[in-house]
Amino acid sequence: MEPERAMAGAKAWIISDGKAGHEALCLGVAEALGLDVEMKRIRPSGIWTAMAPWGPVSPAERFGRAGSLFAPPWPPIAFAAGRTTTPYIRALKRRAGLKTYTVVMLDPKTSPATADLFWVPQHDKRRGANVVTTLTAPHRFSARRLADIRAEPDAAIGALRSPRVAVLVGGPNERYLYPEPVIGRFQDVVRSLAMLGAGLMITTSRRTPNALVTALEALQRETGALLWTGEGPNPYPAFLAGADAFLVTADSVNMAGEAAATGRPIYVFEPEGGAEKFKVFHAALHDLGVTRPAPERFETLETWSYPALDAAQSIAAEIEHRWQRR
Repeated sequence: MEPERAMAGAKAWIISDGKAGHEALCLGVAEALGLDVEMKRIRPSGIWTAMAPWGPVSPAERFGRAGSLFAPPWPPIAFAAGRTTTPYIRALKRRAGLKTYTVVMLDPKTSPATADLFWVPQHDKRRGANVVTTLTAPHRFSARRLADIRAEPDAAIGALRSPRVAVLVGGPNERYLYPEPVIGRFQDVVRSLAMLGAGLMITTSRRTPNALVTALEALQRETGALLWTGEGPNPYPAFLAGADAFLVTADSVNMAGEAAATGRPIYVFEPEGGAEKFKVFHAALHDLGVTRPAPERFETLETWSYPALDAAQSIAAEIEHRWQRR
């Protein structure tokens, strides 16, 4: 049961650069606090973008003046995420003072005086008196939202065989690679789940390479899996809510963290490569009993449980505590 919050109903600004991932971080915490959110999307350009996060807000914004995007009355709380939003949250803190509690999501590499509170993932280096960390990132998949989705089950998901396994697929990044042998290995792992009788729900991401999408499309034809590759309505929330277990690629800490909100088993597939911060993150999840390494071939599908991880609620509780002590 999610707690009632002292700040519930209060107005909140989210200063956004328009990136969905940044907005999701802020919205997850704002929703956990029960806030009334107003999205403030910015579009700085030229030198003002180049100078962020250290420079000022462009005078063209008319920050703080009547009729501008950022004008009084100041909200009780405001969030920002992303390098180009940092000058705005800093300007708001200076203008609003104690009227607005300012929160920066992710590390902009600026002074602690930029905001009242910073959130960074546990594997980041930033620490300080006004820094909070969590192992997983905040997101919008609260226990309440997952329960609401399960209360109105998707017919296509309901028609799958049980157990249902959500396969959450990332792709190459600066640390992980997906050469052809890795794609073949991943295809074999997923196929072995189907051979055990599991119903598969597969979703790709913007980073998923075409060769891997093609391999997954072949698996869909072979196994009757549900597959989403970016066309049509996104079934990702329904996949999270409907899964009995997960197979997640190690390159995406966000997908692993979102799956961990369910309390259900998560197997992690390792592509080629890796980096220390990813290894530390996955080791921590493993030590908590959240994840296990995916085998080269599933001979059985084990089941286990753990307390669901909800970073948004943890961060919300910390904000509420600090806000009440101001």
